[in-house]
Amino acid sequence: MRIRKSSFLSLIYSLVAFLSFDASPFLCAEDSKESKASTILFIGNSFTYGGGSAVQFYRPHLVTDLNGSGKGGVPALFKAFTMQAGLSFEVNHELIGGSGIEVHLEKKSDVVAKPWDYVVMHGYSTLNKASPGDASVLVASVKEMAKLLHAQNPHVDIRLEATWSRADQTYPEKGHWYGKSIYAMAEDVREGYSQAASGSPHVRGVIPVGEAWNRAMSTGVADPNPYDGIAYGQVDLWTHDHYHGGTPGYYLAALVIFGEITGLDPRSLGEGERAAFELGISRSHAASLQKVASEELAAQSPQRRWKSFDSIKLKF
Repeated sequence: MRIRKSSFLSLIYSLVAFLSFDASPFLCAEDSKESKASTILFIGNSFTYGGGSAVQFYRPHLVTDLNGSGKGGVPALFKAFTMQAGLSFEVNHELIGGSGIEVHLEKKSDVVAKPWDYVVMHGYSTLNKASPGDASVLVASVKEMAKLLHAQNPHVDIRLEATWSRADQTYPEKGHWYGKSIYAMAEDVREGYSQAASGSPHVRGVIPVGEAWNRAMSTGVADPNPYDGIAYGQVDLWTHDHYHGGTPGYYLAALVIFGEITGLDPRSLGEGERAAFELGISRSHAASLQKVASEELAAQSPQRRWKSFDSIKLKF
């Protein structure tokens, strides 16, 4: 079989461009910073490592996986956003599928007990695996984990991530939230995290990821019921199991975390944002999800004054 020279060269150039991502203008912008990079740790489970989607293995070389599993996930998306914003972050994650914060305390305390600048953490999706909706274990484990982290750095900025409604817990009869609105589970989960944040003097606040998902659905950006098909022009925030996030769902989660941690407006990333392009999210959906993240964070903190930025663009 003969291969045209131009096609072969195009393939080589594309491969080189992909592999050289970490030597792109992103890193040039970071290298120009004289200040020391901020450190951030993500503690969570498959909802952070992007289970069920392409996000799970998105550019793992951008982050440090403290468990050595080779995952990129939401932390890698966060890193990509900060690079495009010209910020310097060393991104780390310690993630165990199906776990609550109590599992990380039991098995990984020695790994996470470091002087981080920022920590973002969440527990099991239903608050309690054995007793859905019960936040008591979450409250206790957050208090203990925050105490451990604060002992390493009294200035650490600790945030809790309130996760999303699970369609599989809402629409099928076996679900704990069956018969309720798709928005109800996220609201209940947020209440649990608010209790946990109030229970520790070391937790700065709650990141409203689940409420951003609710906003995406209520404003028509995302389809609220994956069991009856996805409406034209809308995204499905869940993956095939209607439990974990899909690529757009994790993308939205990362945008909300980015905006909350940095104080920068996610809309500044623009419709040509690099990670969205690489993950197959359309320009219009990328812009819509950025708008949702920005508006939800603004609604949570009306006094917030967004800082915009000129996103660093790559030449494809």
